[in-house]
Amino acid sequence: MKPVVKCCALMADEGPHDEILEQAGFNVERIDRSLDLWNEDTLIDVVGGAEAVLAGSEPYTPHVINSLPALRVLARTGVGFDAIDVAACDEHRVAITTTPGVNHHSVAEHTIALLMGVARGFPDLDMRVREGQWERITYPRVMGSTLGIVGLGRIGQAVVPRAIGLGMEILVCEPHADPEFVKQWDIELVQLDDLLSRADYVSLHIPLIEETAHLMNAERFAKMKLGSVFINTGRGGLVDETALNVALTSGHIRGVGLDVFEQEPLPLDSPLLNHRHALLAGHVAGLDIESRRDALTMAANAIVGLKDGPWPEVCVQNLEGVTGWSWVR
Repeated sequence: MKPVVKCCALMADEGPHDEILEQAGFNVERIDRSLDLWNEDTLIDVVGGAEAVLAGSEPYTPHVINSLPALRVLARTGVGFDAIDVAACDEHRVAITTTPGVNHHSVAEHTIALLMGVARGFPDLDMRVREGQWERITYPRVMGSTLGIVGLGRIGQAVVPRAIGLGMEILVCEPHADPEFVKQWDIELVQLDDLLSRADYVSLHIPLIEETAHLMNAERFAKMKLGSVFINTGRGGLVDETALNVALTSGHIRGVGLDVFEQEPLPLDSPLLNHRHALLAGHVAGLDIESRRDALTMAANAIVGLKDGPWPEVCVQNLEGVTGWSWVR
């Protein structure tokens, strides 16, 4: 019997992964995307006896992992895997793979789109026109302002030249910055509190780990420059949304651009939805045509490599110290 790959990722209804997996002897099965994959029991039912999953941001908790004895691979079509319980996967020898290097340009473009949108007064200006309020409101020019980038990995680095092209000054908080990149772009490295106090725009590009959970809290929002703008295309858990709502309501920060949230999908009773200077998107920063193609290709090849070789070392994000891993239990 052919091993089964379930396609749970948002962008996996069709694409280059089909041919790659089918030629390698897999059955590729779609799932009903109208189902609530954030419900543990629903996700367990959907994945069923599949050996591999093309995974999106749906949560693979210990309960889910424990309930899927046939599972060998969670192939995440993206770089973040905070929705997957790594310890449970290690215990059950389930490989977690990601697709590094495929979506940083997409996220960088989305970051700049959110920044420029909020900087120029959206969505408020759009709403005013639709409501018949013909008002001409001025906002600070972006050129000459300062962007504070928190995190200088692939995505943070991709944001830098785009922001410089807009005439922005750059501050970066990154303890392990690439010295050649810093020198090439004449970047000023600073501590987080210094960045928050000086930047007109603050953008997060770091992973969600225990140390970064609620990195942006009430204390840190209070340290942001009065009238500055906050952008997050990283992970929702980096931000205390209650504190963010307070900072936005008080006017301490004048706008936000958010692609990720503490709870996804964003609940319809979230107070963030009431702000006319909050530009929101549904966790799509890493999705463009090119990144979709490349992520699906890399994820499929990782699954094939884990089954038939060679071991996709650059993609596997767990199983440290594990020897003798085999597709067959």
